[in-house]
Amino acid sequence: MRSTKDRIRQALSFEIIGLIIVTPLFAWLFAHPMDQTGILVLMGATGATLWNYIFNLGFDHLLRAWRGTTSKTLPLRILHAVGFELTLLVLLLPIFAWWMGISLFEAFLIDIAFAAFYMVYAFVFTWGYDLVFPPEAATSR
Repeated sequence: MRSTKDRIRQALSFEIIGLIIVTPLFAWLFAHPMDQTGILVLMGATGATLWNYIFNLGFDHLLRAWRGTTSKTLPLRILHAVGFELTLLVLLLPIFAWWMGISLFEAFLIDIAFAAFYMVYAFVFTWGYDLVFPPEAATSR
């Protein structure tokens, strides 16, 4: 399993790259000011970073208990990405609605758009991260 140091590097790398991509995209797509969008994205990223660590730790413990390893097949990678994004959506929905001054339904639509983006991004990022920093090798560091 990954060390705490490696998990922190993974979570921070994921969020920083995501912020660089999503902040201007969010402002442009949903016609909100960049400063309002930037603060919202930072709040979301902070929550997502904490949740990323907790979710990945729990997911790896479940994998190890179930399969004896933390390596992921393609279906497990899909389950991981979908599970993370669905739980994050539930956590962030009220914050999106409050900060943007919009209804929960409007916030839900915006959140769905970003969940879809981040689901693909999480899949690609995590796979790439596992190739660059293999999970089983992380335990020996």
